[in-house]
Amino acid sequence: MNPHDVILTPVLSEKAVGAIAEGKYAFYVHPSANRIQIKEAVEDVFEVDVVKINLQNLRGKVRRFGRFSGRRPKRKKAIVTLKPGQRIQQLEGLT
Repeated sequence: MNPHDVILTPVLSEKAVGAIAEGKYAFYVHPSANRIQIKEAVEDVFEVDVVKINLQNLRGKVRRFGRFSGRRPKRKKAIVTLKPGQRIQQLEGLT
């Protein structure tokens, strides 16, 4: 799998942006990606050293459209901890 296909988008919630100061970055990743693929993708795309990866599988929320109900898609979130002193320059303006 291509590294740019593994990382879908950064998470821009208040909690995720606050964790950037601690060297932890959150990304939505491909649902079938594993820790090794995520680590290689982050190291290749952003040129940093990854120390630890935590994964969360997020269920899709049920949404109503009038009398019809549907479900948003499932997602996988990866919280990536970098080596101390390293930063991802593309995401620095968020803090």
